[in-house]
Amino acid sequence: MDRCALAYDYHKKGYNCAQAVAAAFEDLTGWTKERLFSAAGSFGGGFGGSHEEACGAVSGALLVLGALFPFTEEGDLEAKRRIYGLAKEFRQRFFDVFGYTRCGELLRARPGVSEKTEAARRLGVTAHCDIMIVTSVELLEALLRQQGML
Repeated sequence: MDRCALAYDYHKKGYNCAQAVAAAFEDLTGWTKERLFSAAGSFGGGFGGSHEEACGAVSGALLVLGALFPFTEEGDLEAKRRIYGLAKEFRQRFFDVFGYTRCGELLRARPGVSEKTEAARRLGVTAHCDIMIVTSVELLEALLRQQGML
């Protein structure tokens, strides 16, 4: 399965960046794509279209991490440290590629396709948000591989 292409397709169909990224991991989360679309619905456009907060492609990836590495038990500090560490690691990887993680800053900087955005190059993606989406999926897959989830 090409999750990058799947997320790109979801975005082309009108789903926001967070929804597109999250739904591409339906097979791993055990959630339906409709549930993922619902859970990520308010995260697009830098949290509800404000374009000032976290990039939706980052938010969608963090939602997937939360589903895969749940912190649900009261006092489970190990699970809390694990998900926080994974979230921090993912954000850092995204930052290392684009220099920002906030929607507005990314929109102003307009980072394009580069040697660091292999999925975007492979798929011929050139639109700003699409680059963020497919790269977010690519980065999340790499992190999940390191965690033995893929």
